[in-house]
Parts: sequence; structure tokens; C-alpha cells
Amino acid sequence: MDLYQELIIEHAKRPHRAGLRAPFDAEVHHVNPTCGDEVTLRVARDGDVLSDISYDSLGCSISVASGSMLADLLTGENLDTARTTFAAVRSMLTSKGADPGDEEVIGDAIALAGVAKYPARVKCALLSWMALADALAKTGVNLSEESHV
Repeated sequence: MDLYQELIIEHAKRPHRAGLRAPFDAEVHHVNPTCGDEVTLRVARDGDVLSDISYDSLGCSISVASGSMLADLLTGENLDTARTTFAAVRSMLTSKGADPGDEEVIGDAIALAGVAKYPARVKCALLSWMALADALAKTGVNLSEESHV
């Protein structure tokens, strides 16, 4: 088994930062209608810093692992880092394999690069990331913008 598969399995079996915590500034619930994966995600901000990202994820290993990786990568980070990381992960996952990802930017989420070749699984890997974007939008932040709101 290669390192990437091991990373996905490790994050899926023992998700990092799992469980819904309070206080939080926004909460969203997303469902992947294709397979039934679900995530409830909460975000807490302290100014431009994501002070906490908590979640409850039900679904396949890719979906659970992706949520775990997201929480690891972005908890405690500023919004600029969140925007850069979000864009890099989304680009890698939607590239159909053309964008191999940048481990310096996306850390363990590089393990999800192979998912890009399987369109049916891309939504599983993106579920938590899209939930984060929606949760932050509820706090007035657009992850696709260059400047802060």
C-alpha cells in the first residue's frame, strides 16, 4: 500500500479534530446526493484567523479523510492561507489528474490527488471543503476572493 493510501486510511479511521464544538460562528450541513455522504461543519473565527473548525462526518473513507485533513490544515490559520489552500485543493481535485497538487500548500491532502481521476469520487473529497466555503460565507468571507471582507 502506498503512502497516500495509508494517509487516507489513517485519517478515515482516526479523524483529526472530529466532533462538533462550541462556540462557533457558523454551521452548515452538506450531503452528497450521489452517494449519501454527509458532513456538518462548524467554523469559529477570531478576526482573520480560523480559530476552530469542527465537524461530524458520515460517509466513505475519502469523505471522512478529506474533512480530517481540512481541519488539520486550516485550524489556526488565517483567511489568506485558507483561500490559497482551498483553491489548491479544489484545483487538484477537479483537474482530472492534470494538477498533481503542491504538498507544500496542501499538506496531507496531497493524498487525495488520485481521486481526481475518478469523477464520482471528487464530490466525496470536496464535500467538507465546500461546506467550509459555505460556513465562511455565512460569516461574510468568500474563499474565492483575493481580499478580506
